[in-house]
Amino acid sequence: MTKPFRAKPAAPRYPALSDETRLYVDTDCAAYHLNRTPQTLRGWACRNGPSGPLSPIRLQGRLAWSVEDLRRVLSGENCNRSAD
Repeated sequence: MTKPFRAKPAAPRYPALSDETRLYVDTDCAAYHLNRTPQTLRGWACRNGPSGPLSPIRLQGRLAWSVEDLRRVLSGENCNRSAD
C-alpha cells in the first residue's frame, strides 16, 4: 500500500528586501531571503566570533537580523561586525 501524496506546505511569503520597511527581521524571514534554513542562521548566531556572513543582534531575547546587512550580503559584501 502506498502512502497518500502530501503536498509540502507553502513557504511563507515575505516582502522583497527592497520593499521591507523594518530595520530588523526575524530569523525565519532572514533565512528565506538568504535561501538558508533558520537553523543555519541560529548556528551563526550561537558560535563565538563571526562564523557566518553576518551577525544578528538580540532584542528581548530573540535574534534580529539587520535588513541593511541582508542587502549587503546579497550584493556580495561581507557584513560581520568586529567584536568589541
